Amino acid sequence: MPIYAYACSDCGLQKDVMQKMSDEPLSTCPECAKETFSKQLTAPGFQLKGNGYYATDFKNKPASCAPCPSASSCPSASE
Repeated sequence: MPIYAYACSDCGLQKDVMQKMSDEPLSTCPECAKETFSKQLTAPGFQLKGNGYYATDFKNKPASCAPCPSASSCPSASE
């Protein structure tokens, strides 16, 4: 079940609520009982894993690497 972020525009309460996608959005604030409780827009929290997804490096490596000040801190020194 997804977790939705809600906020009350009247009292300022912010709350995360786990509910089904088919459930009606909440509108009544549990703190002040006014109809000013609404969903907030948030960034999705998922990660792509598996073959074909390059999370930490690029598909094509750069042709040349700039000189590093010390060989121990250069990421391409271990290759």
